[in-house]
Amino acid sequence: MGHSAADMFDLVADVERYPEFVPLCRALKVRQRTPGGEGIETIVADMTVSFKLVRESFRSRVTLDRPKLQILVEYLQGPFSHMQNRWTFTPTGEQSCEIEFFIDYEFRSRMLGVLMGSMFDAAFRRFATAFEARADQVYGRKTA
Repeated sequence: MGHSAADMFDLVADVERYPEFVPLCRALKVRQRTPGGEGIETIVADMTVSFKLVRESFRSRVTLDRPKLQILVEYLQGPFSHMQNRWTFTPTGEQSCEIEFFIDYEFRSRMLGVLMGSMFDAAFRRFATAFEARADQVYGRKTA
């Protein structure tokens, strides 16, 4: 992939822009930003996802760890019993990196799980691709 790990980190860290290109994301509101030491910043954000007639909001704590090029999303409240996801950006060259996107979640209500589960799985599978396409748009396509 023709984008540096730092560029991709910045793209995923820029949560306010998610509604512009992230699958299912209709709105995102940052409630709190806390700069920590050593290049680590914590954000508390509300994200609204919608699909057909279902609209759900949930709150997460996002830890942006720039030195480690890792972003951790911890679930605070909403329709899940638990949800955690993690992005890891590993440089493979000056203008290339490997993106690891891990997510684990479970809906609190069985019905919501049945309604939203497969659709969420499909959307999450498209997440990394959506960010790669976004990178091409923002930084321009680099030929490696």
